Amino acid sequence: MLHFIQKFSRASSKMLKYPFTVGLGASRRIETLSLKTCLQQNFSPLFLRPWPFSSFPVCMSKTQYYHTSPCSFKKQKQELLPARPPKIITYLPDSPKPALYVTLAGLIPFVAPPVVMVMTKTYIPILAFTQMAYGASFLSFLGGIRWGFALPEGSPAKPDFLNLANSITPVVFSWFAFLISERLTEAIITVIIGLGIALHTELFLLPHYPNWFKALRIVVTLVAFLSCVITLLVKDIYPENK
Repeated sequence: MLHFIQKFSRASSKMLKYPFTVGLGASRRIETLSLKTCLQQNFSPLFLRPWPFSSFPVCMSKTQYYHTSPCSFKKQKQELLPARPPKIITYLPDSPKPALYVTLAGLIPFVAPPVVMVMTKTYIPILAFTQMAYGASFLSFLGGIRWGFALPEGSPAKPDFLNLANSITPVVFSWFAFLISERLTEAIITVIIGLGIALHTELFLLPHYPNWFKALRIVVTLVAFLSCVITLLVKDIYPENK
């Protein structure tokens, strides 16, 4: 009995000497046990209430609402725009050499009359008439090209009313220009209108010609238009050669 009392007194004296250490160790053990029980029983370490199963959908919906994927922060690739087709005039170097040289030579009757009149500083009616007559003949030639392009088998232009009727339109302007040739200014304007309508029809309404031929048509129409306009300006600026 005396031996048991001595052991108890020693233990109590140790507790009195180190009270904080013993309390600290016990508190750590208690915190560890409480943390384990919280994890086992689905308790939150911050909140002492368990999460009920009915609250899971609400939490998940909120999480999905505020969740952002890392991919959303990446820069989206810009959609590639379709490449623009090249302009028709760029096909001019692809023209066959004979067609290119013959076309350039055919521009001489358009360019020569206004050049001569500007150099002599006089308006020469016969030169203006030859320019108008050549322009009207050129309109008839354009109509014949369309007719001949639609007739062969396998041609992209079918011999229907649309193609054949449009081939007659330049011929009508040519005929009307010769009909009013006594009024030379109106006849030249008629040729200019006929050239513009023929070009518009061949480029936009009946686009069956090869691209190189369209490029040639644009060049010819522009040169013919400028030449006729210069002739009309010369008539108003310079005196007439009688």
